[in-house]
Amino acid sequence: MTTAVYDDPYADVPPPTVEPDDAVQPGCNPYRGTVATQPTDLHPYVSASEVHPVRNPQCGYVNIGALLDDGIPEPPTPEVCRRSDGKGLFYRGQFNIVFGDPESGKTLLCDYATVEELKAGGRVLRLDLDHNGVESTVSRLLGFGADESVLRNPNRFLYVEPAERDQAIAVIDDMTDWKPTLVIIDSIGELLPLFGAGSNSADEFTDVHTRVIKPLTRTGACVVGIDHLAKGSDSRAFGPTGTAAKKRAIGGTSIRVKVDSAFTPDKGGSAYLSIHKDRHGGLRRHSPSGDREPLCGKFVIIGNQISITAPMRGERNPEETADPDDIAAIGELDPPPTSAREARERLKWRDDRSRRAFKAWREENSEPS
Repeated sequence: MTTAVYDDPYADVPPPTVEPDDAVQPGCNPYRGTVATQPTDLHPYVSASEVHPVRNPQCGYVNIGALLDDGIPEPPTPEVCRRSDGKGLFYRGQFNIVFGDPESGKTLLCDYATVEELKAGGRVLRLDLDHNGVESTVSRLLGFGADESVLRNPNRFLYVEPAERDQAIAVIDDMTDWKPTLVIIDSIGELLPLFGAGSNSADEFTDVHTRVIKPLTRTGACVVGIDHLAKGSDSRAFGPTGTAAKKRAIGGTSIRVKVDSAFTPDKGGSAYLSIHKDRHGGLRRHSPSGDREPLCGKFVIIGNQISITAPMRGERNPEETADPDDIAAIGELDPPPTSAREARERLKWRDDRSRRAFKAWREENSEPS
């Protein structure tokens, strides 16, 4: 096979002369050489033209050589909201999601993350669009062990309930200088209508993401959005309500919260935490494998004791453990089903139920290797 060779149409063209007073036009310069301007706020490895004289630095090409000069980069690891083994649930500088049913413990988990971040010396912004109320929020934070003097300090903790989009935009702009380390958005379902966006429109969600969420992650903050589950029994397996653009926008983790023991004031409760998405794999690497959504922890409140216990090796997600009667029902089908979809159609079950039962039946009846 012959490999095509392409000539550089600009190889013999001399580089343009750039006078100090000449204004550089926006866009990419097709000529090799240097230009007079340097991009800003693009990437830490976008270097000066004399170091990386490949193309117009206004275009923002990343200098891979400069990156590798610092050594092979380590993959990002989640550092915020740590489990009992010291592994975090959420990534800094990324958009993370917590989702689940009402009263499953989503906001309580974010309260715990807030208190832990403040104890570590961080700065936390709480964007309350879900009408939790400042009195209730501050009361829970104090109950979770927050230092009252830290909550009083506007250099460490800020709480706001944006009533209109202009106020929200002003808050986002203010964060450029304030530099939060953790931002809690409660909730995404209320943020979208504030900007006239719908949950089912990819374009509208992307617009809000660009205007609100992305600027917050650019501050270096760990941004955690609280979201809700879809109502349909089958669609709930796919995650939060609305457009798939939500999942694509997640640069960190998406954590499903499923109540185990209902949370009751002054008594506590518990909820299973499972990985719906982990873009960098840093949390999945330290969680059991084998499940579609592996367990990454259990959020437990017992009196004044609050923790996220790390899962044991091989521990299964209860939501993916089939009922023995369902496994037996799969085994009684003649001929045996060849897929979970076939089992669902023949037994008239929900998708999640048939998927769990078929997977367990197949594992029990597979030939040993």
